[in-house]
Amino acid sequence: MSDSANPGRDGAGPDTTTDAADGDGSEAAQVSSPDYHSENHTAAQTCGWTANAMRGEGKCYKNIFYGIESHRCIQMTPVVRCNERCVFCWRDHQGHSYEMDDVEWDDPEAVVDASIDLQKKLLSGFGGNEEVPREVFEQAMEPRHVAISLDGEPTLYPYLPELIEAFHDRDITTFLVSNGTRPEVLRECDPTQLYVSVDAPERHTFDQVVGAMEDDAWENLLETMHVLAEKDDTRTVLRTTLVKGENMHNPDWYAGFYQQADPDFIELKAYMHVGHSRGRLDRSAMPDHDEVVEFAEDVREHMPGFEEVMGVPASRVALLSKTKDTWVPKLQKGSEFWERDPVTGD
Repeated sequence: MSDSANPGRDGAGPDTTTDAADGDGSEAAQVSSPDYHSENHTAAQTCGWTANAMRGEGKCYKNIFYGIESHRCIQMTPVVRCNERCVFCWRDHQGHSYEMDDVEWDDPEAVVDASIDLQKKLLSGFGGNEEVPREVFEQAMEPRHVAISLDGEPTLYPYLPELIEAFHDRDITTFLVSNGTRPEVLRECDPTQLYVSVDAPERHTFDQVVGAMEDDAWENLLETMHVLAEKDDTRTVLRTTLVKGENMHNPDWYAGFYQQADPDFIELKAYMHVGHSRGRLDRSAMPDHDEVVEFAEDVREHMPGFEEVMGVPASRVALLSKTKDTWVPKLQKGSEFWERDPVTGD
C-alpha cells in the first residue's frame, strides 16, 4: 500500500537496516525481505522525492496537490504484512504473509518514537552534503508529516486510531493509506487525510488485479465506501493505480463506485514497471501521463461537481477535485501549524 513506486535507497547515509524475520511469520519483528530500516514492527524508508527535496531538485506530488513538505515527511508503516497480492505491487508477495498471532505489538507512542528516530537515521548523511542547505537539513530533522503508507496494510495494526492521535499530539499531520479491508478500523480513524485504494470498478476485475487473501475483501471495500461518506472532519481520497490491459476500462463504472464514498478527491496514478511487478506484468502495462489524464477526464464526465483535473507529469498522476484549492487548510503558508514549527516558527 505504498505511496511510492519503490522507496529505494537514496544514499542518505550508512545502511543501518535492522536484521529481521525470514518472512515465515515466526518472528515478532514482522519485517523481512524489504530493505527497510526497522525497529520491531515499525518500518520506515525515505522515497526518492524526500532526497530530491533535500537537494532542491523537486518535491512529491503531495506537495503540489496538498501542501506536504517532502523533506519533512516520514514514510512508514506499523506493519509490513499485507492481506492482498496486487498484481501491480513492486514487492515480493512471498515476504508478505500476514499471520501475526505472535507479534508483540508496540504501543502507539513507541511507534511514533521509532518512526522519528528511523527518519533521522535515514537522513543523517545529508548533514554533510554540500548540495543540502543547512536550514533544509535542520528542518528535515524535525518532521511535520507522516505518510502511513510504506508497505503492508496499516489497519492490521491493532492500535491504529491511537497511533494517529499520537502523531497529532506531536503536531505531525497524518496521511493514512489503506486497502479498505477493515472498515471497522477506518471508522475509528481520523487522520489528516485518508486514502483508500479502489483498483477495480467491479468484482471480476477486483479478483484479477487485487488478489485479496480474504473472501470478504470486496464486500468490506464496499462497506468502507459508506464509512468514508460518513466522514465529516477527515479529508478523504480514493486512489486508483491504473494498469493498461488490467483495470483501465469502464470509467463510468469507476465513477459510480467512487460516488458511493462522496470523496473530497480522486487520484488516478500510473502503474510503474519496477520491482517484483516486472515478473507479473509487461512494461507495456505502464500508462504514460497523457493516458492517465485522458482516463481521468473520462471519469470526470460522470462525476458531477468534480470540475478540476490537475496533473503532475513526473509522477504520472491526475487529481479530480471539486475545487482548485486542494491544499490541507492547516498547511497553508503562515498558518498556526507553521507558526508552531520548532525550526521555522516564531
